[in-house]
Amino acid sequence: MTTKEKLLAYFEAHRGIFYSGQQLAENLGVSRTAIWKGVQSLREEGYAITAVTNRGYCFSEDTDILSAQGIRKYLSNPSLVDLTVLPVVTSTNLLLKEKADAGAPQGACVIAGEQTKGRGRRQRSFYSPANTGVYLSLLLRPENRLLSETVHITTMAAVAMCEAIESISGQNASIKWVNDIFLGDKKVCGILTEASLNMENGRVAYAVLGAGVNVYLPEGGFPEEVKDVATAIFSSPQKDAKNRLASAFLQRFFAYYEQEDSHRYVEEYRRRCFVLGKAVQVWRGDKKTDAYAIDIDEACHLLVRYDDGSEEALSSGEVSVRMND
Repeated sequence: MTTKEKLLAYFEAHRGIFYSGQQLAENLGVSRTAIWKGVQSLREEGYAITAVTNRGYCFSEDTDILSAQGIRKYLSNPSLVDLTVLPVVTSTNLLLKEKADAGAPQGACVIAGEQTKGRGRRQRSFYSPANTGVYLSLLLRPENRLLSETVHITTMAAVAMCEAIESISGQNASIKWVNDIFLGDKKVCGILTEASLNMENGRVAYAVLGAGVNVYLPEGGFPEEVKDVATAIFSSPQKDAKNRLASAFLQRFFAYYEQEDSHRYVEEYRRRCFVLGKAVQVWRGDKKTDAYAIDIDEACHLLVRYDDGSEEALSSGEVSVRMND
């Protein structure tokens, strides 16, 4: 770990407290010159660090910058994930898939503050501007899972993200089957799970779970194509919101993923799924079919009844709520 990384971890654990350069040097086992250089480097990255004569350095309590150190301090089990936090990437899912193909273990996690080529479902672009969101991908290596069973990863993540958003904001989050998180009537988060198959046995070799969350409204607002459907958790800066959100999600997701009994999360998913009991349209490519959303089964399939009376359990795809019904 570099001096800057050690210093950031120390500052994250002691926000709002002044420490002299000598104290920091002694606590971290480095020179005062190394401390000064570390502080300057962190400032260049945007961290607000006050320096006062005879008092020392103070890391601002209001800082809201993603960092591995900032996320780990909230995790009850910091070894849960192997964090890589970057200011900007092309796509966290693409970067993590490269790591997965190179043999990275379960729990490898890439988090970024901006994506230049973020992707959603059906190869759509995912708007991922700088400094406003949390863009996260998590590597999982489920044992002996069929491709059809990976829907559980997406739905577990949806429940975990709802709970994480609520824990930092107090707002009620809901789910639009299968992978979108809403605050009110607008989308605040999208989830995408991509799996790689073991061609020898037809089982999942690994899965990359991706989630993109709008923490703040972008400067100038959302682009025209999404401004009527997208929202953010907060309209103004909050203390350490991004690190708190990322850690809350990871902790809650693994709590569901590692337990054998999935009943509790399925009940939570069903309770939060706002399409149930509503007239919907089921999309397959460019074709849409009118239906009625009946229930969520134990596999988190959406049970729908079509207008001709036939029923189907959807394991994937898209639905939209029919308006004026």
